[in-house]
Amino acid sequence: MSKTKDLVLVSLFAALIAAGAFIRIPVPVVPFTLQFLFTSLAGILLGAKLGGLSVLCYIALGLMGLPIFAGGGGPAYVLQPTFGYLIGFAVGTYVTGTLASRGSCPTVKRLAIANFMGLLIVYAFGMVYYWLIYQFYIGTGIGFWTLFLYCFLLAVPGDLVLCGVAAILGTRLLPVLKKGSAVS
Repeated sequence: MSKTKDLVLVSLFAALIAAGAFIRIPVPVVPFTLQFLFTSLAGILLGAKLGGLSVLCYIALGLMGLPIFAGGGGPAYVLQPTFGYLIGFAVGTYVTGTLASRGSCPTVKRLAIANFMGLLIVYAFGMVYYWLIYQFYIGTGIGFWTLFLYCFLLAVPGDLVLCGVAAILGTRLLPVLKKGSAVS
């Protein structure tokens, strides 16, 4: 791909991730949004480096003060218990992109597994960060069961569905994106 096309795609996915933050289903503690769908697609369609870069651009814009995170924006957002999920999005997108790009022909199964691995990373970062903020910044602590219930069990079913949706979309969109790259 050309540098211009890369820049456009990275910017597009940063914007899609931001839009995904506002498409939400209210769930206690951690809001369910479509951000994971767009971060997964960024990894699948753009690859590890560019996909990860799109998430880092999104995070940078939010930390600069644009209210594009699910709960606002600004530099103080790093003290929000849910900020760990954003870090997880960046790492998870990179891993998803790495796993998705293996092999010559993407299958729904391979892309779903790549998305699932990215999802595990998102939740690992999110839950650990949530626990650390409650333990050391807020100072109230949070029990393992409460953390597991609110930060994983209530939110993960929808994200598992998004793993499948992103895998199906990825198998359909990758050939189109590659065909477009061959023409450019």
